[in-house]
Amino acid sequence: MPQDNHHTTSAAAAATLAGMPLTMSSLEIAERTGKEHFNVIRDIRVMLEALGDGLKFEGTYRDAANREKPCFNLPKRECLILVSGYSVPLRAAIVDRWQELEAQASAQPAIDPSDPKVMLAVFSHLQGQVASLNDRVAELKPAAEALDRIAEAHGTFCRSTAAKMLQIPPHTLIRWLRTNGWTFRRPGDKDDLAYQSKIAAGLLEHKITTGQRPDGSEWSSTQVRVTPKGLTILAKAFPPAATAA
Repeated sequence: MPQDNHHTTSAAAAATLAGMPLTMSSLEIAERTGKEHFNVIRDIRVMLEALGDGLKFEGTYRDAANREKPCFNLPKRECLILVSGYSVPLRAAIVDRWQELEAQASAQPAIDPSDPKVMLAVFSHLQGQVASLNDRVAELKPAAEALDRIAEAHGTFCRSTAAKMLQIPPHTLIRWLRTNGWTFRRPGDKDDLAYQSKIAAGLLEHKITTGQRPDGSEWSSTQVRVTPKGLTILAKAFPPAATAA
């Protein structure tokens, strides 16, 4: 039993010395609010886009089948912003959990730099963090270079061309745009339309094509076009490693 307590103390000391902020994962948010995890992920992405934070809190976890899947680890500010639109009982559950986390953090024992076991745990933890960051940088470098090329592109792209550039099937992109608040379709219409907020943000545009039918009447078709700026945002939602899986 004393060994277990010492191990716990060492782990807490490592996290404290590393200066890692308290976070709450999207998995725990989903569990405590009773929401589906994919819905929480969607809400977080919409929130971070509105805040201009991109996907800076993105992480991964292993599911029951040991498959790597995306998640988010939110600091307190972003977490409370996320649940501000939830019901009062759900907000209360998250606030209560944050109070628990902060109480646990304040109760952690002080680091004893003279204890070799504690310091070994600290250094091992930091080495693991450095190795993980180096691996992540190596993974992201090709994607970053691709984003630079996209940002320098000119003109707009139809969704099929945009999907090809993202290395995903067109139907995957079309479905993602509809379910993540980029496009919609009015009842009875055959064309998707871009939400005005995405047009105003410079992520999407409309291309309207008109023509004349054999009977002399006119027809028109509205096509959603993705801008280079929009493509850079989408590239973060569909990283190469994920689309290749």
